[in-house]
Amino acid sequence: MTFADPTLRLTQQQYATIIGSCYDGLPYEACGLLLGPMTDAVATGVITGAVPCRNAAESAVVYTVDGRDYLKAARLAEARGDEIVGVWHSHTHTDAYPSATDVRQAADPGWLYVIVSLRDQAPTLRAYRVRDGAIAEIAVVLDR
Repeated sequence: MTFADPTLRLTQQQYATIIGSCYDGLPYEACGLLLGPMTDAVATGVITGAVPCRNAAESAVVYTVDGRDYLKAARLAEARGDEIVGVWHSHTHTDAYPSATDVRQAADPGWLYVIVSLRDQAPTLRAYRVRDGAIAEIAVVLDR
């Protein structure tokens, strides 16, 4: 499997959905799933949908995507001819950088992992690839 580090491309609406869901999730970490195309089981960086999910862990330090929400997102992706290509979650009091727990829980080396820090006055959104325990930051571009 070849991994190229793509650019994560979000629309303004997708960005607003992600940031809004992170604030809506307080005091817990929020989470959601990213939909889009994959090539050879690797996310291309193009995002066609951002689906907020319930944090089944109900925790300020970890997240677990609710199984029913995962199934709903998977069905939506399939109906669009896309796949689940990544996940986002918030860090309520720390940087937008993967924690040791985030790295251990990284489900798929082809996915994109988006973290939104709510620590400061303005939210910070950053994106990563996580594979074999290695973290690589990727660029984020907001499209119209």
